[in-house]
Amino acid sequence: MTSADLRPVLTEEVALRLLREGEVELEGRLADASNTTLRGVITLDDVVARCVYKPVAGERPLWDFPDGTLAGREVGAYLVSRATGWDVVPPTVLRDGPFGPGACQLWIDEPDDVEPLVGFVPAASLPPRWFRVAAAQDEDGLPYALAHADDPRLARLAIFDAVINNADRKGAHVLHGPDDRIYGVDHGVSFHVEDKLRTVLWGWSRRALPEDAVEVLARLAEDLAGALGAELAEHLTRAEVAATVARVRRLRAHSRFPRPSEDWPAVPWPPI
Repeated sequence: MTSADLRPVLTEEVALRLLREGEVELEGRLADASNTTLRGVITLDDVVARCVYKPVAGERPLWDFPDGTLAGREVGAYLVSRATGWDVVPPTVLRDGPFGPGACQLWIDEPDDVEPLVGFVPAASLPPRWFRVAAAQDEDGLPYALAHADDPRLARLAIFDAVINNADRKGAHVLHGPDDRIYGVDHGVSFHVEDKLRTVLWGWSRRALPEDAVEVLARLAEDLAGALGAELAEHLTRAEVAATVARVRRLRAHSRFPRPSEDWPAVPWPPI
């Protein structure tokens, strides 16, 4: 089986059925992940793809996320992403796997020829239409900047992160899909009831939200009052669902991108 065989372009319906019902054969562990994160090949009938499996049994307890599971928040992030219509999170389900219940997400293979949209760049050579987020230095003391592109796909991801209160939007968590879409991954520390937004995507801070985003937030508010809220309640606490409703209400009222907090680090570490 070649690598290309494991990069199918699947419809959401097919991907979800594959993730829910497919047989998972583990390939190995992602060593940089703080919680147990396993990559595998998942097969159902003649459909084969790669997936990421995060078993609940491999989660380290977090003092500031004492309730629920990281896997449940991963699924909650996907449900919100799907409701927006932006589909910025790969298909994700909660299922039983080789090490028990956990989140199972479609693996995103990035094409080799894509240009990064987030990263450290020489401070004097900021690319056109890029936002400077923070100052930095390389190991020789030369000035660099943590920066990202002024790209509408990233802007949608930044709004999504504000909705789910993502506490860990690193640059490495922003992926190019083979369909030229931008995906965000690793949402286990999201949906906290307190404001904990930490991200590298601060470039639009205080700017007005795009009109289409305001419309999306209006629809999202309606969905949270109905089916989406009920779905989220299967994976989050009632307080977390209520806090999500409040964040959407606040974003709609201000119609602006949020600004970094002055009470805690607004950029995750490491940023990339």
